[in-house]
Amino acid sequence: MKRPAPKHRPSPRSAAPRTAEVTVTEVGARGDGIAAFEDSKVFVPLTVPGDRVRVAVKDPANAKGDGLRADLLEILEPGPGRAAPPCSHFGTCGGCTLQHMEDAAYAAWKVGLVRGALARVGLGDAVLEPLSRTPPAARRRARFAALKRGRRVWLGFNERMSHRLTDLTECPVLRPALFALVEPLRGLLLSVLPDGGGCDVIATDLEGGIDLVLVGPRSLDRAARERLVAFGEAEGVARISWQADERQPDGRGAPEPIAHRRPVAVSFAGLPVTPPPGAFLQASAEGEAALVAAVLANIGEPKRVADLFAGLGTFAVPLAQRAAVHAVEGDAPALAALNKAAGALRLTTERRDLFENPLTAKELARFDAVVFDPPRAGAATQAQALAGSKVPRVVAVSCNPATFARDARTLVDGGYVLSRVYPVDQFLWSAHVEVVGVFSRP
Repeated sequence: MKRPAPKHRPSPRSAAPRTAEVTVTEVGARGDGIAAFEDSKVFVPLTVPGDRVRVAVKDPANAKGDGLRADLLEILEPGPGRAAPPCSHFGTCGGCTLQHMEDAAYAAWKVGLVRGALARVGLGDAVLEPLSRTPPAARRRARFAALKRGRRVWLGFNERMSHRLTDLTECPVLRPALFALVEPLRGLLLSVLPDGGGCDVIATDLEGGIDLVLVGPRSLDRAARERLVAFGEAEGVARISWQADERQPDGRGAPEPIAHRRPVAVSFAGLPVTPPPGAFLQASAEGEAALVAAVLANIGEPKRVADLFAGLGTFAVPLAQRAAVHAVEGDAPALAALNKAAGALRLTTERRDLFENPLTAKELARFDAVVFDPPRAGAATQAQALAGSKVPRVVAVSCNPATFARDARTLVDGGYVLSRVYPVDQFLWSAHVEVVGVFSRP
């Protein structure tokens, strides 16, 4: 006997947003203002402490674990820390979170992100150095999204909490040379993309010129390749590559060079390194300089240094001018670029996945100092191995205060002393902050 199909039980409808008036008391780790609402707290974007605002509080069923969410409807009374945003896209574009915050309050909030992360793991008494800051118009690397609709191409950054695009007409964060390519890129992509098609554009301002990687879902035909070559000639782009979209079922292929008009390089301590197309690079030269200065000032006088998650050699190259350095990195093209440039430096390299196969305490025993600079996820397994080692000095670099604090706790539990922490703001007006931490064995 055929069983009847089960009756469909409709999911409950979301409750309509409730309008309320609240006063913002602080700014959270993601850049949203926080206010008290009934027996909970509510996160309100685009607000600062002292703002009296009218908001639409969203359905509690959709709340995250840390509180309710609300949309800002009206600023009734502005707080003393509010400032005029320098960009007309602010509030829509998701690239910046805090252009509306007065400068001194913004800087204090950035330092507070680091102090708060450390306090949550019991390291709140660590000595924090003054915040190093990157100026506007300094970002040398950006990833744009593009979408073609009819005879128009939208090019810019995603809107906040959305896949919709903000079509850029200005950007106070980017280097002028990067932003100058936005309008010409629209013309190029209008002729290359199919209607309804999109791609990402990774643009890096290097020594020698702009390096472009277009990340798209399909291979290029001959006509499209010729357009890319012509674009490079017309706009003076140093190198252009095409890469299969990593979101496609066949995975991501290596970027394929289409046009290479001039050599490109990034210099570390005066040594030019040719990065592979789309390679990771610190977002700004100023931020990179602050990170390197903090590392060099605190590494001591070691004879042998391990640089873990070494990338292109941001730290390995300047360190190799004062000690023998062993650079360990999982990305083969980056390591090949470093090897090619190293020349007579006292530098050895090793390709190794440090997440799956960290250097052991036994392997670490031959080093007087270790520098590690992992991705946002941190270096939990490598930190455990370091905690069990006898390396006298460890300098940790991080782009995520939360995972830095976790790894710092591991090192301290292993007997290290966290002597000082350097916060570096190279992602202007965002909720991101870099950290350098100095650890030593007593």
